[in-house]
Amino acid sequence: FYMVATWGGYIFVLNLVGVHAAVLVAMGRFSPKVHLSYSLFYVIGTSLAIQVPVVGWAPLKSLEQLGPCAVFCGYQLLRICDFIKGKKEMTRLELFKLRAKVFMAAGAIVLVMALAPKGYFGPISSRVRGLFVQHTKTGNPLVDSVAEHQPASSRAYFQYLHHVCSLAPLGFLMVMANVSDSSSFLLVWGYTAYFFSHRMVRLILLTAPIGSALGGIAAGRMFNWSLRQWFDNDDSATLDGGGGNNSSKLSAGAVKKGNKAKKPKKPSGVANSDRSERVESLDSLKSAFDGALSTSEGVLAKRFLSGLLLLLGYVLGANFAHYCWRLAPDLSSPTIIVKARLRDGKVIKVDDYREAYWWLRDNTPEDSRIMAWWDYGYQITAISNRTTIADGNTWNHEHIALLGKALTTSEEEGYEIARHLADYVLIWGGGGGDDLAKSPHLARIANSVYRDHCPEGDPTCRSFGFVDRQGTPSPMMERSLLYRLHGNQIKKGVVADPEKWQEVFRSKYGRVRIYKILGVSQESKEWVADPANRLCDVPGSWFCPGQYPPGLADILARKKDFAQLEDFNRGQADEEYQKQYFEMLNNPEKAAAIARQLEREQKAKEAAANGGSEAPPRDETKKGVDEIYNTWEDTEDTTLMWSLITNNQVEDLKMWLEEDPTVAFIRSRDGRGPMWWAFEQRNEEVTKLLMSKGVPHTDRDAKGLTPMDLLEGSGQ
Repeated sequence: FYMVATWGGYIFVLNLVGVHAAVLVAMGRFSPKVHLSYSLFYVIGTSLAIQVPVVGWAPLKSLEQLGPCAVFCGYQLLRICDFIKGKKEMTRLELFKLRAKVFMAAGAIVLVMALAPKGYFGPISSRVRGLFVQHTKTGNPLVDSVAEHQPASSRAYFQYLHHVCSLAPLGFLMVMANVSDSSSFLLVWGYTAYFFSHRMVRLILLTAPIGSALGGIAAGRMFNWSLRQWFDNDDSATLDGGGGNNSSKLSAGAVKKGNKAKKPKKPSGVANSDRSERVESLDSLKSAFDGALSTSEGVLAKRFLSGLLLLLGYVLGANFAHYCWRLAPDLSSPTIIVKARLRDGKVIKVDDYREAYWWLRDNTPEDSRIMAWWDYGYQITAISNRTTIADGNTWNHEHIALLGKALTTSEEEGYEIARHLADYVLIWGGGGGDDLAKSPHLARIANSVYRDHCPEGDPTCRSFGFVDRQGTPSPMMERSLLYRLHGNQIKKGVVADPEKWQEVFRSKYGRVRIYKILGVSQESKEWVADPANRLCDVPGSWFCPGQYPPGLADILARKKDFAQLEDFNRGQADEEYQKQYFEMLNNPEKAAAIARQLEREQKAKEAAANGGSEAPPRDETKKGVDEIYNTWEDTEDTTLMWSLITNNQVEDLKMWLEEDPTVAFIRSRDGRGPMWWAFEQRNEEVTKLLMSKGVPHTDRDAKGLTPMDLLEGSGQ
């Protein structure tokens, strides 16, 4: 109950106990004691868990938690069968037939329930599904966007567990050699923890306690064995000569046991005879080995080995302790205060994030609502003591999608959403993993609910992002609210509308910027604050899912609730979206080419709607091509062309040339064009493609270099 009330990972613990109970049955260790223990655990734990408002009846409705319920039901059926057996004194075969009939009847009931009207049982969430499929392939862009969902590497295990990585497997084998009802739990826990941590790096956390337990078993047993070699009385007697008779008796006993084993009880053919001979050979070998270890030389060898183990344990233990103390500051230090190095080499502490949160706490009204990406929600709530639009506990996919849409849509539409939801907008900047770097994921999440967010046919939102390694934004990104606020008066030509946004805080090193929303809808703010507009589970409860203000009705009318692959309760599946999503996800080059084509079509439509101000198509005559070839300037097309050739995106280049053959002749300000870049990359396929379009390879750039000169390396 404590874990249910404090940690969403209680589902792992619940299923772990359920799996262990099922394994005990498979091992033939089911007993009245095991039945009573698990039944009390499940009944009491579930009764308390459903009292938590956020959980409710999920233990009896969610597929993620129905496994332990099925085990509980199975335990009751097994106990009933055992009760009937005790009354009728049944044989094993009769008991097996009885169990088969009971479980077949139970299976029929479950089948009827499965075919009952839909809507009761909930689907497996994409977070759980992500544990069984490759990272970024769950079909849910929100889950796929989290970097911690990637598989763990051996380096990650050693980084967090160190020598436990070596000791835990030894402890696992030692436990296997002496399995009991309780010790088998360690085996189940160890296997499941390793499996899930291997699928998702963040779940290495689950291996820490079981790794420590198994590693402690291995280290403890080796330490105990080593000490026994020095303080065992029998071995000491053997060493000082007083144990010679004991040794002789042991050897004689071993030989006698071996001789006894040589007398087969009932010969039954050649096969049994061969098997008996093999067993006798193993027994003889074991007897000889035990006898050798009981001699004075054997005792000396064991003591030498024990001393070596004690010395090795001391060295590795000291190294492990030193590593733990060295790693502790990195794991315990605040993540919002980081070290950085200036250009002059000076090491500084970047405290921008905490300063921004303190500014919110000290300079904004207590009822202020802060719009920021959900990653920082907990920090804003805890440090600033302000309401945030979303945080790490926001389970509502559609709400996160609305937040992503507000940030990645156009500045005008983003403002119309923000003014009904928040009073301030907080942006992480400064490069690295800032909001702009994450923004393609934001757009993809938004498009999973608002299907008109990205161009039709682009479910992975390749239209939103950077077009090259220099950080040139795509037209859709350049229009976005996030790009405007992120680069406001920093990037050339980027200015946020001063009638909509007022920059009220910029941190010392530019990592955080806070904007006040001008023209906040007070009507929407008052509507949301009105208790009458909250949907509480019971009157006066703290668990009250909110509602959106009426001012967002037009935006919300365009949304389509996201359907997971496993959500069988819906009347209609979203198979077409999932099909396109996976197709584009598995073929990013094709997705990027389609996105560029859709963007050009969108530009043409916008130009036509604005009175036909679209730029005229390039002249494909010789005179027109010569004019293009002799015009040297840096444009969006030259940047895109360089990116395609550098990244060897031949198919994308072919599609572009089919649409507009004249782009093969564009040249940048330094006089270089596609042919120079193809030679520079030594890309024979692109070179032949450009030659087939008539592009020369003997002309010179601004430095007097031909494409051939770049191939020879003289242009570097």
